[in-house]
Amino acid sequence: QVQLVESGGGLVQAGGSLRLSCATSGRTFSTYVMSWFRQAPGKEREFVAALRRSDGTTYYADSVKGRFTISWDNAKGTGFLQMNGLKPEDTAVYYCAAGGRPGSIRVPTSYNYWGQGTQVTVSS
Repeated sequence: QVQLVESGGGLVQAGGSLRLSCATSGRTFSTYVMSWFRQAPGKEREFVAALRRSDGTTYYADSVKGRFTISWDNAKGTGFLQMNGLKPEDTAVYYCAAGGRPGSIRVPTSYNYWGQGTQVTVSS
């Protein structure tokens, strides 16, 4: 089993920055990727970023590329999502996820473990 707890969300003005954290416990060594997804009201959950545990390769949604950075601190067992240049359209609940499968890391159903989510609100 893997447990995930997100933190770091909040309210920020457009152009500002936030850093989300995902504290993990359990058998994280068995997960293929650590990822972030987000879900805005009335919309489907969408892929934001992923980090492949074996070699650190990162993947990003086109909408956040160049603004967001995913990272992983192996010693602390904690993942991070640094978000810069935030826009109102980034407003959503952000979820940390662990698991994934090759070829489907952008698909929510390929993940076994999810955190409870943290709200990010960007005002214009």
